[in-house]
Amino acid sequence: EVHLVESGGGSVQTGGSLRLSCSAPFDIYIRGCIGWFRRQAPGKEREEVGSIDRDGVATYTDSVKGRFTISKDAANNTLYLQMNSLKTDDTATYYCAAAALHSGGYCLPIGDLSNGMDYWGKGTLVTISS
Repeated sequence: EVHLVESGGGSVQTGGSLRLSCSAPFDIYIRGCIGWFRRQAPGKEREEVGSIDRDGVATYTDSVKGRFTISKDAANNTLYLQMNSLKTDDTATYYCAAAALHSGGYCLPIGDLSNGMDYWGKGTLVTISS
């Protein structure tokens, strides 16, 4: 069983920054596709934020491009989501997810990303206030 654990959520004002972390098993971290998703409210549709593949190539949904950055820290098997210039619309529970290794380590494109994910964390809440 693969465990993904998110951390780093909290409350900030608009224009502020937060960095979320997701710890993942070593083999998933090194060879897998890992993505970030968010759900703005219970019952609302989950939104794709972005992903990073086995080669370290990151892609993002249009609403966060230029503000969010996904990166990896090889020292401790941790994936990061650096969020800058935060807006109230960014308020959500953020989840990291990973694809099983048999998928080859490359991510499906934004718009189809969630269909390729097999493992999900429990989420961390981010609240942006004006």
